[in-house]
Amino acid sequence: MQPMGYIYRYMDLANFKDKARRKKKPLIEFLQKLDDIVPHDMHELVAKVDATVWQDTNCTSCANCCKTMTPTFTNADIKRISAHLTMTTATFKEKWLKKEETGEWVNTTQPCQFLVDDKCSIYEVRPADCAEFPHHDKKPFDAYNETFINNVMHCPATFTLVDRLKKIVERDYEW
Repeated sequence: MQPMGYIYRYMDLANFKDKARRKKKPLIEFLQKLDDIVPHDMHELVAKVDATVWQDTNCTSCANCCKTMTPTFTNADIKRISAHLTMTTATFKEKWLKKEETGEWVNTTQPCQFLVDDKCSIYEVRPADCAEFPHHDKKPFDAYNETFINNVMHCPATFTLVDRLKKIVERDYEW
């Protein structure tokens, strides 16, 4: 989530997708290695680097997560959003969601049905999964490597964070 006072910039998704495709393998290998080797100050390092990410990333000109991924909807999300849309939870589920084999509720369509002109039309009541995205503040960071492995190809902010972390860790830490 972008901090207050953010300078808005245009997000070049074609360029991001090309860079992500080229760097996918080394970034994923780096994240997988973090499962075994974690710098002692990883939390502080992530926070410091993440603050720089938002100088170059503008979610409101991107919305790639909403275009290419689906959040999971908790029962609380479904209740809150359906009330906001003045429909029953059953109608909301029938119209917009499907239940995965895991038992989680997800969108039936991509891009997200609530994405309008690259903006969330239910932003104030959006699913918790969306509100927490891109999950950079999860602790400990390395416990969410699978999340970041998935998100590095969808989210320019996650791509930038992992790319910068990789450079710093490989340069400054015994790796």
